[in-house]
Amino acid sequence: MADLEDLRRLRRVRDRIDREYAQPLDVEALARGAHMSAGHLSREFKRAYGESPYSYLMTRRIERAMALLRRGDLSVTEVCFAVGSSSLGTFSTRFTELVGISPGAYRKQHETLDVPSCVARVATRPVRNREAPGPAAPLASAP
Repeated sequence: MADLEDLRRLRRVRDRIDREYAQPLDVEALARGAHMSAGHLSREFKRAYGESPYSYLMTRRIERAMALLRRGDLSVTEVCFAVGSSSLGTFSTRFTELVGISPGAYRKQHETLDVPSCVARVATRPVRNREAPGPAAPLASAP
């Protein structure tokens, strides 16, 4: 039954990340809250959810950043700090890895679209584990 208890703890950690993504969270703090060691939490979280707690946290932050950037009323820097990132460079790098384009390009791309947020959220969900597609190859121009 230790595995069931670990799964309950992991679910609580995941729920905490989902709720408190904008707060300063680190693996050690999450592990303390779950009464686990940081190493055990990281291994078991990855085994259960397919990615590390830090990667999961960053994915949540990027998803929220995408929504804020689509709104268009905040700058990239304001969005970065609103989602809990403390470094604009790290935020931009991670955003580009997951989404495939920079936060500024994403904002510009979506500033003229008038799509319901529920549709935009599904269509623009970030890809996890650095699987974002590369930039599309330019189409050959007609002669």
